[in-house]
Amino acid sequence: MASSKVFALAIAITFAHSSFASTHTHSFTDGRRHRDRRQTIPTNLPGNWTSEGCYTDNVGARTLNGASFANGTGMTIESCLDFCDTNNFVLAGVEFGDECYCDNRIQNNATTAAASDCNTPCAGNGQEVCGAANRLNVFNSGKTPPPPPITVPSVGNWTSLGCYSDGINGQRTLTVGVNLNTPATVEECTASCFAAGYQYAGTEFADQCCEYDLLNRNAFGRSLTKYFQVCDSAINNGGAPTPITDCNMVCSGNSSEFCGGPNRLNMYNYTGDNLPPISTPGGGGGGGGAPVFPVTSGLPTPWKYVACYVDNAFGRVFEFEQPDNPNTTVEECVNLCASQNFTVAGIEFSDQCFCGDRLVNGAVVADESTCNMGCAGNTTEACGGPNRLSVYTELDNVTALPVPTVQTTNLTGDWTYAGCYTDNAAGVRTLPWQLILTLNNSANACTSQCSAFGYTAAGMEFSDQCFCGDISDIAANGGTLAPESDCNQQCSGDPIHLCGSGNRLTMYTWNGTMNVWHTPENTGYYEFFVPGVVVPLIATLGVNNKVTFLEKAGTSEFDNSTGAYELDLSLVSNFSAAWRTMHVQTDVFCSGSVILPDKGARQINVGGWSLDSTFGIRLYTPNGVPGINSTNDWEENWNELHLLAGRWYPSALVLSNGSILVMGGETGSNASPQPSLELLPLPEGSGTVFLDFLNRTDPYNLYPFLTMLPSGRIFVGYYNEARILDPVTFETVKTLPNIPGAVNNFLAGRTYPLEGSMIPFPQYAPYTDPLRVLICGGSTPGPAQVIDNCVSIEPETENATWTLERMPSRRVMSCMVPLPDGTMMIMNGAMEGVAGFGLASDPNFNAVLYDPTQPVGQRFSILNTTIVARLYHSEATLLPDGRILVSGSDPQTPGFPEEMRIEVYVPPYLNQGIRQPEYNISETDFGYSQTFEITGVQVFHGSIANVKVSLIAATSSTHGNAMGARTIFPEFSCSGTTCTITTPPNAFVSPPGWWQLFILDDAGTPSHSSWIRIGGDPGQLGNWPDLPGFTTPGV
Repeated sequence: MASSKVFALAIAITFAHSSFASTHTHSFTDGRRHRDRRQTIPTNLPGNWTSEGCYTDNVGARTLNGASFANGTGMTIESCLDFCDTNNFVLAGVEFGDECYCDNRIQNNATTAAASDCNTPCAGNGQEVCGAANRLNVFNSGKTPPPPPITVPSVGNWTSLGCYSDGINGQRTLTVGVNLNTPATVEECTASCFAAGYQYAGTEFADQCCEYDLLNRNAFGRSLTKYFQVCDSAINNGGAPTPITDCNMVCSGNSSEFCGGPNRLNMYNYTGDNLPPISTPGGGGGGGGAPVFPVTSGLPTPWKYVACYVDNAFGRVFEFEQPDNPNTTVEECVNLCASQNFTVAGIEFSDQCFCGDRLVNGAVVADESTCNMGCAGNTTEACGGPNRLSVYTELDNVTALPVPTVQTTNLTGDWTYAGCYTDNAAGVRTLPWQLILTLNNSANACTSQCSAFGYTAAGMEFSDQCFCGDISDIAANGGTLAPESDCNQQCSGDPIHLCGSGNRLTMYTWNGTMNVWHTPENTGYYEFFVPGVVVPLIATLGVNNKVTFLEKAGTSEFDNSTGAYELDLSLVSNFSAAWRTMHVQTDVFCSGSVILPDKGARQINVGGWSLDSTFGIRLYTPNGVPGINSTNDWEENWNELHLLAGRWYPSALVLSNGSILVMGGETGSNASPQPSLELLPLPEGSGTVFLDFLNRTDPYNLYPFLTMLPSGRIFVGYYNEARILDPVTFETVKTLPNIPGAVNNFLAGRTYPLEGSMIPFPQYAPYTDPLRVLICGGSTPGPAQVIDNCVSIEPETENATWTLERMPSRRVMSCMVPLPDGTMMIMNGAMEGVAGFGLASDPNFNAVLYDPTQPVGQRFSILNTTIVARLYHSEATLLPDGRILVSGSDPQTPGFPEEMRIEVYVPPYLNQGIRQPEYNISETDFGYSQTFEITGVQVFHGSIANVKVSLIAATSSTHGNAMGARTIFPEFSCSGTTCTITTPPNAFVSPPGWWQLFILDDAGTPSHSSWIRIGGDPGQLGNWPDLPGFTTPGV
């Protein structure tokens, strides 16, 4: 069993839609985006165009079947509407960022889909949404559509025979190709076949009438701009009638007529008796005209002619196709392939050039006489024929690989082959997460990627598509077994094995245990705590055991809200007494907070929303005791004390030397980045320090994750990257591997606005083990695919790698809380969207416990659920009695309120019916490596000999960032009812600050905590700032 997903796998991922699989690479680097909105439909569309919503689409049965084009860099909604309008279509649709389709009606029983399904930004305007994979944003011009298309019953003496099959076993029903000079119509097609003297004419795939290798050319993603028809004197190669509805594509030259479909011909028979003699059709030559010959001289050394090969008997025998060229010659194709470092070249159907280093799909030599078409650029040279290739190489021998088969042996891990399965039933993917592996899809590549991210089902489709999901997804999403012959396309990275086909998955399942998500009987529970007076964005437990809340200006439903309040936990039964009004002078919206190591355990809040607020420095000294109102208030004097740089969304950290690090943010609301750090108090002669890595990764790096490492260096995590900084110079000491993201999107991120959360693993005496940090949840730019995994790393170990563990559910805007027993509670957030106003939905109501002492892959326990949505601006805070205070939610999203209710979560360790341990402490201020005693220790389960001692650092919760979080299990010993505890050895293991001291019995039940200070105030913060408007508590 391979339960540990340690990242050693590197898969190059590009994003391309299956109908344009080889030619369109989709870029999501659409410049800066405002965090307060995602891609939208423009409100002012050209003319009378209006949005019809998001629709399903299918490669094999298009929703819009008319004209189409793709633009990988410039597609916008407006350009698509103009294209369809110009071509006289009523409907337009944009798909997968860069594709445009037109029609006059919705085809193939397509249905509307959820608006959130259409989530891919337009290639030419990242603020607009252009559908998604198999999803179309559809628009209507308001014009009256023409009558529906028909199968033309007759044209003169030409009579319709109905719809016929084509391409059976790679062979054409009508075998003679004729060029058309204009887009296809039935009239043009039949007239051309009559002129060439043939009895039968066929139209296929809307704009071919009909091309020999049409279906497979489409699989290469080619935009077909030449127009052909097929004619013959007989119906050949097993062509037979099919339902007339199979021929459902309108003619590119006349939208009122049907011109076949994929591998389907609208067939016509000439019933007159005046056909002229058969003549050479227009085109590249061959097929009965002047003889043509292979090129045997004038090629670059050592290129030479090999033979005529059969193409498409079991699939295309070349893996790379070049654009059609009306001037194609053998020399031109060979030189083109050689210039791209290919060693084999092939020319087909007069103007098609293919390149590669081998032949695949059971390529076999054909009769030389069947490569009989003259090159488009030199009609004396043989350039293949219908499903025939003139092959040249610089090698001594050409490797021809066999017909691909299903890989059933030498699979990785516990993967087994499950069969060929249907996909996209009713527009729903059998497996939800899609990767496009243009050059490297294979059974092992796909299954390894899926299992690395904790998925138990993997399927390959259409050669280069890899899908991941759970085994349960297969039946739930309508996947059923299909004939094995349906999965018949070679893998893009393994041509001797099969990777599905159109809407068919070569499916593998994990035959073992992948994720162990515990479902304990004792889950703990949420309970209502107290009505609120504030919609907080920052919650901080003070050393007076009261919780301060800060609120964005204008959020509260009360007009007289001051934006700052303190909650006395002991008075929640008396609403009017529980809440104390406080005051701030500037807007704290999206600021950062930490607790100082000074004597007063002051809370410092830095940054804010705009103008002066972004420079704000606010200080509060908690005072009073539970049950009695405190008297101190927030202190702020912008004229006397402010940051050097304005910061919106900054992070803060108390360094080992006792100073305060402030990092990152933006200069104001949705403004330019602030890619720098500064120190408080400001050292003489210093300023801000520019951070190129924040500048480069804006805007996905806000509220960067910060923690001190046992070496004294600084860990910083931002967007999908992480590094270690020197604490003096702030130069990068070590760049860590990129943080793994979503299974199908390495661009996924972990910091705001793709907001996950981070806290360090507990540290245990004697502190010799490396510190590990845990990051959970997040989302992706653009599509906003929420992440369902946690990753962890020991930054200071040699060759550090990320370990990935799949969570029981997706979560963005997660909050994590370190608990006294060394576990971490994960709660709040959403399963769709990103952080910001109106940008997320589908709340995650479930609490999950992470236990780092369990084996990798077995650390999650699914706990209880709440009825309160906790979305943007929600918090989770450990209380002195071991419960978790849950607050906030300011989503500004229809259907979700500005949440003022305060809850608590009672963890399982307080739901065992065991009385909490008790102890007494007199001294509370200690240095490093110092011993102190707690007395009167009592436990009510087990014996004192089995107690544990833990220290939880003072923490401030905002935006999923638990600033200051740290857990230590110090050295201790007990004798009788007295325990002697030894503080950590230095400021690197334990940065100076305030800690909650808990003892736990042998069942894990924690005591109430007492506050202690360790390490003093080495930065002399207690004497700062000595300025008007501030009160200093001393060191």
